[in-house]
Amino acid sequence: MAENKSRAELKQAKKKTKKKAGSTKSLFKKVIIAFLILGIIGMLVGGITFFALVKDAPPIDEALLKDPVSSKLLDKDGNKFAEIGVEKRTHVQYQEIPKLMENAILAVEDIRFYDHYGVDLRRLVGAVIANFQEGFGAEGASTLTQQVVKLSFLTPDKTVERKVQEQWLAIQLEQKYTKEQIFEMYANKIYLSSIPSYGQVYGVASAAEAYYGKKLNELEIHEAAMIAGMPQSPNRYNPFDHPEDAEKRRNIVITLMAKHGFITEAEAEAAKAVPVASTLVQTQKDPQPYDAFIDQVLKEVIELGDIDVSTAGLEIHTTLDPAAQTYVEQALNTNDIIEYPNEEFQAGVALINTQTGEIQAIGGGRNSTVARGFNYATAINRQPGSTIKPVIDYGPAIEHLQWSTYHQIVDEPYTYSEGQPIKNHDNKFKGQMSIRQALADSRNIPALKTFQEVGSERAGEFASTLGIRVGDVFESHSIGGFNGVSPLELAGAFSAFGNQGIYNKPHAVTKVVFMDGSEVVLKPKPVTAMKESTAFMVTDIMRSVVTSGTGRSANISGLPVVGKTGTTNFPADVKKKYNIKNGGVNDIWFAGYTPLYTAAIWTGYDTPEKGYILSPDEKAIAKQLFKEIIQKVSEGKETGEFVKPNSVVQVAVEKGSNPPKLPSEFTPDDLIVKEYFIKGTEPKEVSEKYRKLDVPSELIAAYDEETNQVTLRWKYPDDQREGILFDVQYSVDEGPFELLETVGELGLIVQNPIPEAIYRFRVIAYREADPENRSDPADIEIQIPALSLEDELDLIPGEDDEEVEPDPEESEENEGETGDGNGNDGSGGNGNGGSGNNGNN
Repeated sequence: MAENKSRAELKQAKKKTKKKAGSTKSLFKKVIIAFLILGIIGMLVGGITFFALVKDAPPIDEALLKDPVSSKLLDKDGNKFAEIGVEKRTHVQYQEIPKLMENAILAVEDIRFYDHYGVDLRRLVGAVIANFQEGFGAEGASTLTQQVVKLSFLTPDKTVERKVQEQWLAIQLEQKYTKEQIFEMYANKIYLSSIPSYGQVYGVASAAEAYYGKKLNELEIHEAAMIAGMPQSPNRYNPFDHPEDAEKRRNIVITLMAKHGFITEAEAEAAKAVPVASTLVQTQKDPQPYDAFIDQVLKEVIELGDIDVSTAGLEIHTTLDPAAQTYVEQALNTNDIIEYPNEEFQAGVALINTQTGEIQAIGGGRNSTVARGFNYATAINRQPGSTIKPVIDYGPAIEHLQWSTYHQIVDEPYTYSEGQPIKNHDNKFKGQMSIRQALADSRNIPALKTFQEVGSERAGEFASTLGIRVGDVFESHSIGGFNGVSPLELAGAFSAFGNQGIYNKPHAVTKVVFMDGSEVVLKPKPVTAMKESTAFMVTDIMRSVVTSGTGRSANISGLPVVGKTGTTNFPADVKKKYNIKNGGVNDIWFAGYTPLYTAAIWTGYDTPEKGYILSPDEKAIAKQLFKEIIQKVSEGKETGEFVKPNSVVQVAVEKGSNPPKLPSEFTPDDLIVKEYFIKGTEPKEVSEKYRKLDVPSELIAAYDEETNQVTLRWKYPDDQREGILFDVQYSVDEGPFELLETVGELGLIVQNPIPEAIYRFRVIAYREADPENRSDPADIEIQIPALSLEDELDLIPGEDDEEVEPDPEESEENEGETGDGNGNDGSGGNGNGGSGNNGNN
């Protein structure tokens, strides 16, 4: 029975197993069907999405592939002033491109170029792996065909739509043209940066000429690799500007050439050993008008991405003011406006709109003989000297510490935190002063003290927000002891003070319109860099620089001009090496602004070998340039005024009070200054330093019969005597008071008073520096006794008395005066009173 049951159970188990197996097969079939359905749906959705993305792709235009379309540059009013791309190019046919050059390009850009159909799926995966294994940039994801499409038809924006369109057009391009034709297009289209001596470089043949002065077939391995590696980031890998980055990139290309068998390992090592700059040359082309401004335009457009400006057919809207640019170039390149000392003297000028940051004109340098040569307005990296003090010292102090324009600081012997002495430009110390005076006189010690109170972190942040590259901030930054600043950067920083604290990055391009009608707006977004109160108060302090400080010669009558001077000195070892005379300096700056325009000027020499600034006339050129340019561009324009915000109050302060105090009614007028305070921080306490003067005390009048004179004496507190004078007045027989004499002593002798007259004497104290602040009077009365007969007879002239001849030069007004025989003045001609001599007490 048990055995039968076991068999039954076994049969039942087998039935269940079969049923389970059938169920599993059914589930698997359902999963497969589901995946097939999802796949079909995915393909349909993908196809629909793909065609939706490519439906707006531009057509393949043969003219755009073969003939470059120049880009037009428009000024601020929409008028064309330049065209980029109309110059002759060095075009090469495919058969003229040496295999070395072709192999270098293929190794780094598209090793499977001759194997794919425009889009290389294997290369997409390979690029990711290569970037991990050999470093970022070893291989790109786009094929050469895709790059030709991107350079010819598409905008640089990196979107999924554009990437899909790029791949779609690349497939079409491969169907229409041979591989050799496409390679030829690429080799002639690529942008390869620009160099001052040549201009913009397009295509491998032009690059061979511009960088090495060679024909394409004369290039060596390291040179071909250098050119092949540049298209990924042309400006970053420019060997003139960034030799270290360029050499790293070149060596990556050489490594890839060896990896793919185009050169041997030995050839690769030999090529890597050649310094990147060893065979570079400088060739020249003729310069064109406005080249310094165009140079800035191209920099800004290139930042958009991989754009070949000379072939992209762009419409570039710029901020150029042609009249201002012309005047700036005239001011730099002739002696009609400024008298320059020699041909080597250089200058850089940046003129921008204070309210918008739009670059109106750029003076890139003097006497340039090359197309878009070195730009002294945008490319220099010089120490800014004292022009940086508003940016890194006083601006942050007002912003973060709520200092007033009156804030007191002591100019005294001082050292940096590490103990090194700091000096002022005149090697003198002026004691306690306001930050207004400290900046106007460009005192270094108050600047360092201000920086120390602000702190390096806040000072650095404040400067960085204004576009100044400061890096790690040290105490030497407080007086401009750091590299580096360009006139354009400095102008941008200063303009924020004149624009209520709003910083607009200086820019030359407002928008770029592409051939397909799309456009990119390039106006930078405004940044609130500081409070309105800070901007206004720093501005007002800098007004003193041009009205009473170191920048007086930059002041312009009728315009609200402010600014700051700056000077940098040579290190001691440089002075010794080049035998630089005392007073010789390295750089002279001036930066300033009105509500409408901001300009920053640098002047100096390239190197000490070429010269240095020494004479007063040379030192004044930066200020003269600023004055002439701002005056010219402001003609006929409504400049406006700097508007005080409600957060700022102007308060009269007693000069020298610390902390600040309000003047009293007795404070001398010349010791009252008006300064600005952030509302709520203004002084409330009234100064008592110049209170109403005390009345002279213990006034006595004593008559001496023997000498017939009255002696007046009084007292005054010793601690208040400094600078005090006393008016002594008299009245005879109740007549009006008249001034007898003004003395600085505490007494007076009145000689020969009128007998029997009643004299009233009055003594009033006042401060010599402030005659209006007078004490109440101290009065005393005395009656002069009658003279005896003997005394009266002594007054009658006798025959023994010697006559005194009158002085023929004495004026008629003094005819009534006589002497007393002792060299003292006698009584007045009308007999109403006598003058006296100072007492000796």
